[in-house]
Amino acid sequence: MTNVQFGCGLSAPSGWRNFDSSPTLRIQKIPLLGKALARKLQGFNFPDNVEYGDIIRGLPIKDSSCDNLYCSHVLEHLSYEDFNTALENAHNYLKPGGTFRIVMPDLNRLITSYIANLDSGMADAAVIFNRNTGMATERTKSTSFKGLVKSYMGNSAHLWLWDYPSTIKALEAAGFDQIRKCEFNDSKNEAFREVETESRFQNAVCLEVIKRTA
Repeated sequence: MTNVQFGCGLSAPSGWRNFDSSPTLRIQKIPLLGKALARKLQGFNFPDNVEYGDIIRGLPIKDSSCDNLYCSHVLEHLSYEDFNTALENAHNYLKPGGTFRIVMPDLNRLITSYIANLDSGMADAAVIFNRNTGMATERTKSTSFKGLVKSYMGNSAHLWLWDYPSTIKALEAAGFDQIRKCEFNDSKNEAFREVETESRFQNAVCLEVIKRTA
C-alpha cells in the first residue's frame, strides 16, 4: 500500500512517503555540509525520511499509484491557481477508490470569531483576526541578506483561505465526487492514524474525498 503525505514539515511517519518543498530541505540534502547549513538558516533539520517534492510541479510518483494521500495545513500556503493545480495532481496520483484527506484553516471560523469578538466590545478584534489569518504583515521584514534568506526559506505566509463550500466546489472541479466532512481519526482507513494530529483539526476545514472507481 502506498501512503503519501505532501507538505509534511517535521511530521514524517515511517509508514508514509513524506514530501516537502521547503528550500531548506533541498539545502539539507547537500552531502556533508547540508544538514549543518540548513540548521543554521532555519534552526532545525527535517527527519531523514522526508523527500523533496512539490505538489504543484509534480511529486516523483506515478499517476494512479497512491492508495492514501494526506496534507495538513499546507494548501492555504498556495495561491488560488496553485491550489487548484494541487487538487488536480492529487486526483491524478490516487488509485481509483483511493482516499485523500485535507486539513486547513477555516475562513468561516475566523470570520465568526472576529464578529463575536467585535460584538463583545473587544477593541483588538481586528488585530486578533489579522494575526489568525496568517496573511497580514505585523512588522516589516528584514532587508538584510540573512533576513531575506530566512524569509525565503520559511514559506510560512498564508496566501489564500478557504471554507467548506469553496473547497468542496474546487474538489468537484478536480474530479472528486465522494466528499464528506471528517474529524480527527474518524477514517475507516487506519493508515491515517499514523499521520494525523488532533490539534490541527481544531477550527479547520477537514474533508475526506475518495476517487471514483469507474
